[in-house]
Amino acid sequence: TTGVGLMEISGFNRYEIRGAGAERWLDTQFCSRLPKKMGQIALVYGLTDSGNVAVEATIARVDEDRFWYGSAAAAELHDWDWLQRDKPDAVSMTALTDEFTTLVVAGPKARPLMACFSPDRDWSTQGMPWLSTRSLDRVDCDAVVMCLSYSGETAFELHVPNPGLRECYRRLRQAGQAYDLTLFGLYATDSMRLEKGYRHWKSDLITEFNPFASGLGYFVKWDKAHFRGREALAAMCEQPPRRQFVTMVLESEDVVAHAGDSIVADSSVVGSVTSGGWGARIDQNIAMGFVEPQYASVNTSVGVWVLGEEIPAKVTSACLFDPDNMRLRA
Repeated sequence: TTGVGLMEISGFNRYEIRGAGAERWLDTQFCSRLPKKMGQIALVYGLTDSGNVAVEATIARVDEDRFWYGSAAAAELHDWDWLQRDKPDAVSMTALTDEFTTLVVAGPKARPLMACFSPDRDWSTQGMPWLSTRSLDRVDCDAVVMCLSYSGETAFELHVPNPGLRECYRRLRQAGQAYDLTLFGLYATDSMRLEKGYRHWKSDLITEFNPFASGLGYFVKWDKAHFRGREALAAMCEQPPRRQFVTMVLESEDVVAHAGDSIVADSSVVGSVTSGGWGARIDQNIAMGFVEPQYASVNTSVGVWVLGEEIPAKVTSACLFDPDNMRLRA
């Protein structure tokens, strides 16, 4: 696309985590690196005790011992329980889901629109770089703004207190008139995230597989002395994975794959689809899933059973496990 869009997300899960030792405690919960500097954001993954993927979250560091935690709407109670299990008394967690609503400004013209909306701030890549956050204190829009995206485009999330939501939305629509601002929703976002290869929690990210099988080995930081599930993950990495995550393109313009559809090759079921949809900008039928490792190489031909018909498909993206150093090999 060449323009800019606006979307509202009412159910985005968020907590505020703060207190002495908050960073030290959070660091033990995730296999990934936390944001080190104030105003930075990091995508992090937490594991089950058996070393498989349990949690995907965005953590923003807003102060020395104060963090904002965001995850999927459906993960609110799941993640709360997961974090509360061994939280120290000195660290507090406050649920903010009901107090805020998220407005997303996304697209190549997102930065110019934000500069028009709030001209007293620097919205350039230098002033507001990728994976950064800042508070926007305005009479008409008091918000926490984060520069990140689930659509693959340049994007800003505005986490707005509900009392000011309507006015903030009105002002964004007004500023967007000069940039042909359009509205978009979750179906468009899902199409774009499939094109980008972004995972969906509880579809593509499930507790049956560890980060390496899930194509997320980059986020595992073995130099950390401890994180939940570390020993179990290390033990699993001594053996080849039983499945690998792949992205495929189906040779059909009529039907799309759904979670649970079988992936077949050599007259056998070799995997299962986790999510799928039409890539509207690239005009391709996309599916994601887990397959047996021998079918996880790019350009491998497979079939996907959709509505009782085997649709030819080809693996277009895969991450292969390297047992020598427990990292990903593109």
